[in-house]
Amino acid sequence: MHVSWVSTVLSRLKVGKRQATNTYLCKMYRPDIKEWLPTTLKEVKQRGWDQLDVILFTGDAYIDHPSFGNAVIGRVLESMGLKVAIVAQPNWKDDLRDFKKLGVPRLFFGVSAGVMDSMVNHYTAARRIRSNDAYTAGNQAGYRPDYAVKVYTGILKKLFPEVPVVIGGVEASLRRFTHYDYWQDELKPSMLALSGADLLIYGMGEKPLKEVVNLLEKGVPFDKITTVRQTSVFVPAHKELPLNKNWTDVYLNSHEDCLKDKKAFAENFKTIEVESNALEGFNRIVQETGDGNIIVNPPYSFLSSKEIDDIFGLPFTRLPHPKYKKRGAIPAYEMIKFSVNVHRGCFGGCSFCTISAHQGKFISSRSEDSVLKEVRKIAQLPDFKGYLTDLGGPSANMYKMQGRDLDICRKCKRPSCIFPKICFNLNTSHKELTALYKKANAIPEIKKVTIGSGIRYDLLSPTHNKKGGSDLNEYIEQLAAHHVSGRLKIAPEHTSDKVLNAMRKPGFGLYYEFVKRFKKYSAKAGLNQQVIPYFISSHPACKDENMAELAAETKSAGLRLEQVQDFTPTPMTLATVTYYSGFDPYTSKPVYTARNTEEKKSQNMFFFWYKNEYRNKIKKRLKDIKREDLITDLLDREHIGRKKKT
Repeated sequence: MHVSWVSTVLSRLKVGKRQATNTYLCKMYRPDIKEWLPTTLKEVKQRGWDQLDVILFTGDAYIDHPSFGNAVIGRVLESMGLKVAIVAQPNWKDDLRDFKKLGVPRLFFGVSAGVMDSMVNHYTAARRIRSNDAYTAGNQAGYRPDYAVKVYTGILKKLFPEVPVVIGGVEASLRRFTHYDYWQDELKPSMLALSGADLLIYGMGEKPLKEVVNLLEKGVPFDKITTVRQTSVFVPAHKELPLNKNWTDVYLNSHEDCLKDKKAFAENFKTIEVESNALEGFNRIVQETGDGNIIVNPPYSFLSSKEIDDIFGLPFTRLPHPKYKKRGAIPAYEMIKFSVNVHRGCFGGCSFCTISAHQGKFISSRSEDSVLKEVRKIAQLPDFKGYLTDLGGPSANMYKMQGRDLDICRKCKRPSCIFPKICFNLNTSHKELTALYKKANAIPEIKKVTIGSGIRYDLLSPTHNKKGGSDLNEYIEQLAAHHVSGRLKIAPEHTSDKVLNAMRKPGFGLYYEFVKRFKKYSAKAGLNQQVIPYFISSHPACKDENMAELAAETKSAGLRLEQVQDFTPTPMTLATVTYYSGFDPYTSKPVYTARNTEEKKSQNMFFFWYKNEYRNKIKKRLKDIKREDLITDLLDREHIGRKKKT
């Protein structure tokens, strides 16, 4: 919905804005289908178009919202004057009419699996198929295939072999090199080689995509577009590698060598992580794969505030396409429809997380004006009741944070700016974010802004963040008093120093420190609020003994854990490489990992010491690992909360 339309309606109605929004708009507003990018031939014809320039295929339902990659890419292409359409969740099992219905684009097809890797979307950590899909109307499963990028691209190449296919999104991005696939328990080559696509764009794709389009519009043949940053191409063995005199080639162990030697696969990761995190990369990565070479060009630098503001300022309706109206709600949309993303990227470098590998280590922050403009736009949506569910990002409290001297950042090869210690060059001030919270809260239509993104509490710790000043306490006080609805979720992930070190996470003592301060400021505001911690089992370096200690530690703190997760290996993370290879890529030392179902179940059951069905199993396992000392602490119901730390 356009803000200008809402303003016109309100000016004609002599009622308050809130009343108008909740009554008149809900009953009377009938959006024009042309406010969305077209999805059918009929919608294309309604715009008077004879041929499209780009057709995008996605495994998600089409939600025209800046939190969904295909909508963003579609709007960016539209802003360049291109005729763009989206085919959402095409049927790959019938006569393939969904792939044919819009004809042949002038420039290329774009393919993405959606916001998530299709295999993560389909399967649990236990490899059981999920019965629902949060990115589909009605939460229904079965609307996308396994390995959607490969399947969609294969169909398009078979139907239209002469038309270039560009792949992108999380699935393509994180599978751009030889990678471990947990669901088939094997190494696979780059998705570029697997799919047969012509070009792979990794990471957040706006800048490389714009450059590709500009080159095409200048008449450069598609097969000559080989040196655009943040793209990957396949070069057959009989051809010379494309030249770029400003870049240096760095060679990985070949795909075939990785298949023969797990250590060779592990050795690749350090190079991949360092180059992916470069502020201004000048190293091009080459990996021999099959009968050719996968070339991955260096990334762009992070977006400036103006660049990211321009993206979020595109004319999104912020709504699912009307065709889903009778099919039910889309859970992923319902979760974020009243939230605002204030930045991209994460410099945490957690070993199990893919955010920095896809969004980048450096933070791209929107301007305050851009954020507040979006908040006001949300406030005018028909079903908005005054409660903003998030004002955050991959990590809630990294807004406007970056190196004070970017020349130092250009030379840096650390995967994390805050582990094991906070970088001396990092600006960790929370002042601008606290001010943003206050200004959003002050908008008349806003009753409350809650922070749904994860808080990096180590950034708020005077113990860990020795450069921090009064701004840390000011942030926690603002958060506790105004932005939590009774329960704040944070992610210490584990209690063992050994496991936390493997996770690139701080010591568990910082959790207690944060809880104490959060509760202090909650009490000051007259609120009794809880902190709910997240934990992971079966992470590399974690043994049953560590899980038993975690259970005893959290029980002594009075916690019955709810937010628990079994480690799921996903492509392009340190933890996944360690899980598959058995080695730490940075030290080449062996690392224990629970790999089979029995080992993983054994670790996970310690979370649930309070359930009768696990008591005997836990007792037996503690005896087996010679930790009888934990039996009383863990299984005696009288010990709950006795050793709570502060």
